[in-house]
Amino acid sequence: MSLHVFLYGAGVSTTLTPVRVPPTAQQAPRRRTRVLALAEARWALASTVAFLLGLALDLSGMPWWAYGPLYAVAYATGGWEPALEGLKALRERTLDVDLLMIVAALGAAAIGQVLDGALLIVIFATSGALEALATARTADSVRGLLDLAPTMATRVTHDGEETVPTAELAVGDVLVVRPGERIGADGVVVDGASEADQATITGEPLPVAKGPGDEVFAGTLNGTGALRVRVGRDPADSVIARIVTLVEEASRTKAPTQLFIEKVEQRYAVGIVAATLAVFGVPLLFGADLTDALLRAMTFMIVASPCAVVLATMPPLLSAIANAGRHGVLVKSAVAMERLGEVDAVALDKTGTLTEGAPEVTAVRPLPGAALDEDGLLALAASAEHPSEHPLARAIVGAARARGLRIENATDFVAVPGRGVTAVVHGRVIEVGRATEAGRRIAFGRATETGRRTEFCRPGPEDISGPADALAGGDTVVLVTRDGVPLGTLALADRLRPGAAAMTAALTALTGTAPALLTGDNARAAARVAEATGLTDVRADLLPEGKVKAVRELQDAGRKVLFVGDGVNDAPALAAAHSGVAMGRAGSDLALETADAVVVRDELATVAAVVRLSRTARRLVVQNLVIAGTFITGLVLWDLLGHLPLPLGVAGHEGSTVLVGLNGLRLLRESAWRPGTAARGPRG
Repeated sequence: MSLHVFLYGAGVSTTLTPVRVPPTAQQAPRRRTRVLALAEARWALASTVAFLLGLALDLSGMPWWAYGPLYAVAYATGGWEPALEGLKALRERTLDVDLLMIVAALGAAAIGQVLDGALLIVIFATSGALEALATARTADSVRGLLDLAPTMATRVTHDGEETVPTAELAVGDVLVVRPGERIGADGVVVDGASEADQATITGEPLPVAKGPGDEVFAGTLNGTGALRVRVGRDPADSVIARIVTLVEEASRTKAPTQLFIEKVEQRYAVGIVAATLAVFGVPLLFGADLTDALLRAMTFMIVASPCAVVLATMPPLLSAIANAGRHGVLVKSAVAMERLGEVDAVALDKTGTLTEGAPEVTAVRPLPGAALDEDGLLALAASAEHPSEHPLARAIVGAARARGLRIENATDFVAVPGRGVTAVVHGRVIEVGRATEAGRRIAFGRATETGRRTEFCRPGPEDISGPADALAGGDTVVLVTRDGVPLGTLALADRLRPGAAAMTAALTALTGTAPALLTGDNARAAARVAEATGLTDVRADLLPEGKVKAVRELQDAGRKVLFVGDGVNDAPALAAAHSGVAMGRAGSDLALETADAVVVRDELATVAAVVRLSRTARRLVVQNLVIAGTFITGLVLWDLLGHLPLPLGVAGHEGSTVLVGLNGLRLLRESAWRPGTAARGPRG
C-alpha cells in the first residue's frame, strides 16, 4: 500500500489506497436538448424540405400537380403552429406578426403567388424553431448546473454516520466527505486534510489546500483526502444555488427588450390588417368592382408584407455568423450577433481566458554553491516529482522533458501534508515543496556546507532578482533540497495565452476603454496578468456574485458590457452582461450554454474580430432596412394613390427582397473578416 500526499499551498491530496472516482462524481451529466427533439424544429425542417423540393420542380417547368402538393405541405407543416398560436392570441384580443404572415401567405396564394407565401411560411417557421432551441438550451444549462451539487451527503450522528438528502442538511451538521466525492454543502473544514477542485466556483486553476478552518463550497470536488465539514449555510443559500439564481435573474433582465419588440409587432400587425381591410372596403363604398377591390387589397397585402424587412435583418447577421464560424467563433443566434456589435465596454475573466489555466515552469534558479546548473536542478526536481500526478508536478516533469533532460527513477516516494514530496534519487533524499518565508530566505541566501552543518548568509540583491520577482507577480515558488540542504527554487505560473495582449489592445481600440479584469484568483496573480496585457482595472478574489456586481456596475453607468469567460463561475456574469463570449476548448458546459458566442479554437484575436464583424453586420442591417422601407413605402403609395399592376407589385416586392438579401450576403466574403486579423497574435 502506497502513501501519496501532495502539498503546494494550492492543493493537498492524500491517497492511502488507489481511489477510483466514478465519472459522475467528476463531471455533471450533460443534459442537452437535441435540435430535432423540439417539435418546432421538426415542423420547420419538414416545411423547408417540402418548399425546396417544390421550388426545384417549379423552376424545372413541371406541371402544377407535381409541385403544388409540395407547396401545400410547406404551408401546412410550417404554418399550422403559428396559425394556431395566432388564433389563441386573437381569443385574448391580441394580434401578432406570425398570424399576419399566415394571412399574407394565404392572401398571396389566393391571387396565385403561391411561391411568395411558401417562402414566408418557411422563414417564420425557421425563426420559431431557433427561438425554441435557445429557450431549451438555457433551461438545459440551469439544470446542468444543479447537477454539480450532490443530492446526498454523509452526516455524522451520535451513533456513527447516515446518508441523507442534501436538502435536509442544517447549519451545524458535520459531514464526512470521502476521496473523490463532491462536497454537499458550504461550510468549514473541522478535521482532515485534502484539496478541493473549486474552479467551478472561484475559477482558480489549481486545486486548493483544505484543512481545519478552511472554507469549502457545495458542488466542488474533494481530492483524495478525507474531510469533516461543518455546514455553514442552508443548502438553498449555497454558492452553487446562488449561481443558479443569478443566471435565472440575469436572463429575466432581458425581458423588457422582448416586451418592446412584441409591442412593435402588435402595432404593425394591427396596422397592416386595418389598412388591408380599408384598401378593400373603401373602394367598394364608392362603387368599385368587387374583383378590382380584392385585387388591389391583395396587391397591398403583398407589397406591404415584411419579406424584405425580414431579409433586411437576417442575411447580414446569418452571413456574419457563417463567416465567424469559419474562423472558429460559434455565435448562437442572429440576436446574439447583433448584440455583440452594440458593446462599448469589456470585462475579462483571467483563468482559462487570458491564461491557459495550467501551470508552467517560468524560472529555474540554482543556489550558488549548490554545484548544479539550471538543467541539473530541474532534472533532480522532476525525478522526485515523477511519481506524482499533481498539476505542479506534471508541469515540472513536462519542463524537464521539454529540455530533453534525463529523469531518474525515484524510490520511497512520499508526500507529507504541509511539506511537499519526498523521494530518494541516487541514494539522496530529495524534497520538493512550496517555499515558506523561511524557505525563501534560505533559498535566496548563499549556502556553504561544512561537514554536516549548513550555514547561510544574508542574500544580496543579485540573489533575489529571479524567483523573488516572479513571486511578487503571483507565481508559485517551490524549494528543492537534497538531504536537507537547499539547492534552489523553481517558479511556476499559469501560462498567458498567445495573443492575450493583442486582444486587449484590439478591444480597447474598438470600445475606447481598456477591458476590466475580473477574477476569483488572488490579487498578485491578477496583477501579473494585468501588467502583461496592459490592463489597469483589476478586481481579484471575486466569487461569482462579485463578477456579476462588477458587470452591473458598468451597465448601471450606461455601458453595454461584453463579458469573456470560461468557467461555471463565469456563467452568472455571462448571463448578466449585455453580451457574453465563452472560451470553448476548456469552457464549462454552463458557460458555453449561457454565452452568446463560443470561441471554439481558443484564439483570442477572434474576440475582437467577431465584435468588429458584428458592427459591420449591424450597419448592413440599417442599410437594408432603409432599402426595404423605401421600396415598401413607394409600392404602397403607388398602390393606394395610383394603379399598381399586380405583376409590377410582385416584381418590386421580390426585387427589394433579392436586393437586401444580396447586400447581406456580402458578409460571407473573406474580406469581411480580414480587418480582424490585424489584431491576431502568434499562435501557440
